[in-house]
Amino acid sequence: MAVIETAEKMLPAGLRPIGGRTLRLLAAVLTERGERAAAQRMALTAFSIRILSAALAFVSQIVLARLMGEYEYGIFVFVWVLVVVFGDLSCLGFHTAIVRFLPQYRAAGAFEEIRGLTVTARIFALLSGTAVLAAGMLGLHFFGDMIQVYYLVPIFIGLLAMPMIALGDILEGTSRANHWPVMALSPVYIVRPILIILFMLIAIAIGADHTAVTAMQAALVATYVTALGQYAATLYRLRRHYDNGPRKVDFLAWFSVAFPIFLIEGVSFLLTNSDVVVVGIFLEPHDVAIYFAAAKTMALVHFINFSVKAASGPRFSSIIAEGNHGELAAAAIDAARWTFWPALGVGLVVLAAGHLLLSLFGGAFTSGYLVMAILLAGILAKSLVGPAETLLMMAGKQNLCVALYAGALTANVGLNLALIPHYGIEGTAIATASAMAVEAILLHLAVRRTLGIVLFAFASPSAATPEMRVR
Repeated sequence: MAVIETAEKMLPAGLRPIGGRTLRLLAAVLTERGERAAAQRMALTAFSIRILSAALAFVSQIVLARLMGEYEYGIFVFVWVLVVVFGDLSCLGFHTAIVRFLPQYRAAGAFEEIRGLTVTARIFALLSGTAVLAAGMLGLHFFGDMIQVYYLVPIFIGLLAMPMIALGDILEGTSRANHWPVMALSPVYIVRPILIILFMLIAIAIGADHTAVTAMQAALVATYVTALGQYAATLYRLRRHYDNGPRKVDFLAWFSVAFPIFLIEGVSFLLTNSDVVVVGIFLEPHDVAIYFAAAKTMALVHFINFSVKAASGPRFSSIIAEGNHGELAAAAIDAARWTFWPALGVGLVVLAAGHLLLSLFGGAFTSGYLVMAILLAGILAKSLVGPAETLLMMAGKQNLCVALYAGALTANVGLNLALIPHYGIEGTAIATASAMAVEAILLHLAVRRTLGIVLFAFASPSAATPEMRVR
């Protein structure tokens, strides 16, 4: 309290009321106990990591664009997006199933199940990632003549990273389920981007070409170093918390939940990244580079939803296990507010500095400013319902989410196909923003009808039915 009072006195008189409230709220978040405070601390930590990671990702993309030029940079980002998308999908939902089951097992003291779940998920990720690698290689062999020649070698290199990307996603889910946000997020979102730039600079220093192939080689090495280091650190921490002992494996029960989650998150992930993929298929690498730079700049806003989602999953799971509908409604609306207001503030600041930020990539990239403005509208629409998809998944409504996301993805792809020929990358931005709005509306209606919660950033937790309808 003495620190807070001292800080309040240092503020200008006009800012003391709101500044004091903010400081007291922050102090409460950092010091209180309980599930809500733990979730808020995790959200704050995840938010801080994502701020740093967004800055690092932004700087790293600027460096790569400057090193390679628009054309080669466009090739790299298109292939790298494909690699990350299929690497994530190869987990078949197990990385989120861990977040669903582990907190419940921990609350019940079921440590045998925890040990079995975490080991099974890691093995499964390596096997499934390797299967995607093999399928991709066969695809290149039989259908390589249908792919633009400048994509062939980068795709071949990217496929080799599949098992490690899948393993990294499982390790991230394990850490999220244990409320270890730093270990969950820092390897992929901080360490790996730094290593990609470092290895790229080393390769160029020893005489490598300034091309997408060199960048993909750097990304491959960085992915292996990051994933193996994360594996060692996570395994050490798991053994400290859950001691060695017998394991209980219930693979069919886990997979019966993981696979619907895979369908949900697969469609959601495709929805998030389909714009870059469609631009890469229909337009030239130059256009891919400009669109990706604009989208990456707006990702400084979009990561807020990810941060709140990372913290909300374990909290929703614990509350649902207790069967407290009022607390679940309050937690869901809290999450929506924690998503919308920061997104609005950060979004307006990023948009105001848009021309300057895009110019850092190169002079030609400033033509993507309109894309930034359009994408912000879609991001704000989605942020109004916060991590609604996480709430539905934790409540066992996976199949409903699949249908909702399939509808949003269909709208996105259809609009892209209709608008890209006439409006280019601006058409892609309109299609993406519209799909985000459709997604938000569908999620709001689904939560209201199935859980009786009016999930909206401006709603009151009292606007809910007496019973929690969770199967």
